[in-house]
Amino acid sequence: MLLRYLAYTMAAIWLIHTFWPEHAHAQQPSPPVSQCQAIARATPKATFASFTVPGVTPATAADSEVNITYLGHSTFLIETPGGISIATDYNGWFRPPALPTVVTMNKAHSSHYTLTPDPAIRYVLHGWGDDGEPADHDLVVGDAYIRNVTTDIRSGYGGMEHDGNSIFIFEVAGLCIGHLGHLHYELDDSHYRQIGRLDVLMVPVDGGLTMGAESMSRVVSRLRAALILPMHRPPLINDFLAMFGDDYDKSFATGSSVKVSLRSLPSKPLIYVLRGA
Repeated sequence: MLLRYLAYTMAAIWLIHTFWPEHAHAQQPSPPVSQCQAIARATPKATFASFTVPGVTPATAADSEVNITYLGHSTFLIETPGGISIATDYNGWFRPPALPTVVTMNKAHSSHYTLTPDPAIRYVLHGWGDDGEPADHDLVVGDAYIRNVTTDIRSGYGGMEHDGNSIFIFEVAGLCIGHLGHLHYELDDSHYRQIGRLDVLMVPVDGGLTMGAESMSRVVSRLRAALILPMHRPPLINDFLAMFGDDYDKSFATGSSVKVSLRSLPSKPLIYVLRGA
């Protein structure tokens, strides 16, 4: 009887070590959780996102300011309270004063990327897949959580290229900041679910190189951001602004930068046209 018990015990130990490797017992780091998505699903009609940055009290997070500077075309410089700098749709032409920590790019047009970025840039995030698969970014850099949602783009001769553009979402200081990239088609429900809640939205306004003003205005309205920053804009900004009624405030900034915090977001959606190249 004892021998049978020992045999069963040894067999059980062998099975555990064979089919339940030692690393399965170790606590694996949890992947980042998008607060923008969580809050959008929990409170779909909320005006603002409100969540706690790890290690920061809610009051401090609400007052933490993110500095956003429009450098030109589709390039914004996002500077976080923790000292991380992010340049969007970086093409090497519109450069911030100091080398950014992170750059994002999109391939729909050569003015939205460069294949020869400064090698000292720590993170170069392509909005398209380099291996034939859709781009999939999900990383934490300092106090910023960066992820992407891919969309299709027009290709030559009227065709379509799947997942050639990425909408990058930056979650920092309690804010959900979205950059639409070179958006060619209206978003569907799946895109909106993946994006989640946005507080700040960077939107291309060109009347047709990306999407027409009417189509783009529908996307902006559906995303319901509190602060809308136009980009990629020829002299068609007034046509775009005319698509929005009294539910939106519109203002032309005297400078190229804006400081924004969770607490300072406008209660009424504001389309804020920053100065830039």
